[in-house]
Amino acid sequence: MPITIFKCFIIVVLGLCSTHLVIAQNLSVGHTTLTFNDPTRTGGFGNGAGPGRQIQTEIYYPAAAAGENVAVANGQFPLIVFGHGFAMNWDAYSNIWNQLVPLGYIMAFPRTESGLFPSPSHNDFGLDIALVAQKMSEQAQLSTSLFYGNLTDYTCAMGHSMGGGAAVLAASQSTIFDCYVGLAPAETNPSAISAAAALQIPSLILSGSNDGVTPPAQHHIPIYDAIPHECKSLANLIGGGHCYFANTNFNCDFGESTTSTGISLTRAEQQSLMYQQIFSWLSYFLNSSCVGYEAFIDYPVPGIDLTTTCPAFVQNTVVITQNGNLLSTTTQANTYQWYLNNQQVAGASNDSLIIDPNFSGAYNLLVTYDYGCAYSNNIVSLEENRSAFQIFPNPAQKTLYILGLGQSNIPYYLYNPEGRVVLSGTIEKGQDAIDIENLKNGTYLLQLVAEPSSFHKVLIAH
Repeated sequence: MPITIFKCFIIVVLGLCSTHLVIAQNLSVGHTTLTFNDPTRTGGFGNGAGPGRQIQTEIYYPAAAAGENVAVANGQFPLIVFGHGFAMNWDAYSNIWNQLVPLGYIMAFPRTESGLFPSPSHNDFGLDIALVAQKMSEQAQLSTSLFYGNLTDYTCAMGHSMGGGAAVLAASQSTIFDCYVGLAPAETNPSAISAAAALQIPSLILSGSNDGVTPPAQHHIPIYDAIPHECKSLANLIGGGHCYFANTNFNCDFGESTTSTGISLTRAEQQSLMYQQIFSWLSYFLNSSCVGYEAFIDYPVPGIDLTTTCPAFVQNTVVITQNGNLLSTTTQANTYQWYLNNQQVAGASNDSLIIDPNFSGAYNLLVTYDYGCAYSNNIVSLEENRSAFQIFPNPAQKTLYILGLGQSNIPYYLYNPEGRVVLSGTIEKGQDAIDIENLKNGTYLLQLVAEPSSFHKVLIAH
């Protein structure tokens, strides 16, 4: 969450803008089936989980290699529990999990209440969504579970149509959810509109302007209006329909063919708009992405009319000072994380840090606010045994000269304030110049990877 954040117009490429952005991942998709049970209720779908209501759940998760019941990829990932639409199965949403899971999200799809007859129970479906979220949290604490240690503390309720309304019911009754995303959410029984008044979490609703199955004026907009949270957003996909958020599905598509008119988007176009909108939103609210919130607020997706109450992104200046072996900041923030040479310092999550006074490298601090984030300036130390290097001029305009190199083939890297490499190469022995004419004006960190360790220096281009 840098002081100067590079502007990315298309959210899909945000992974190029920040070394700390989760959506830069490109993981494989693993799958497993778990059946949970609620001993206080009956019915459901599935078996073998013990007495009570059976809730068979299809779970798609980041994996090092694709497959059934394969190991979860290294790391911790946020959870999204997804409710399907009326008379639709979970597999109608493979388009969504194949986009989100490789970016570092675990997605769980309860399979209950998917039939036409008897009519599905919206109340039970909402309870199922909440229960799956709780059971998955317990799986993360269970040493014999596939998901042991692999879930973060962040969970989102998400759903389409009936499932979008049921996800409102779930999130209004359970404190386990940190956010809500509704894709053309439907009014339910009990009322999702009434339940939305209890949503005290950031919420995003995507609505097709030509949806005749759940007309926005009777479904999406009243749910949005009822949400009291200070950060809620309604994304109107111009020319969009109801079923195009999902893959082709006979029941949904047949219903839409008899109700919706004037749809001008193709299914692929509507899904592309959906991905662009939710990528940045989820990257911030589930992963505290450095650029996700700014991209969501400041860079509207063409083809989407976005209404939002979320505060504007504010770039804050964060300054750290060094007093002997103590680094500190006076900036007030929600969280702090220290970095050394762009790597997290384990356990360093306070507004101050005690360091080795003879450290070599660059320290900086990542702070997060309610709606935004920032990196500090760098605190840099030079090794005494590198004092023979001469780097000039500083500031530099076109060429940076380096004298005193005693080795050949020394790699160099030039980092911007966000920790991104903007220039790199190799310096041969006897070669003493680096061309920086195309660099933007600003402050950079130069790293020379010379044995036995790296040398760092702050330089200014103008």
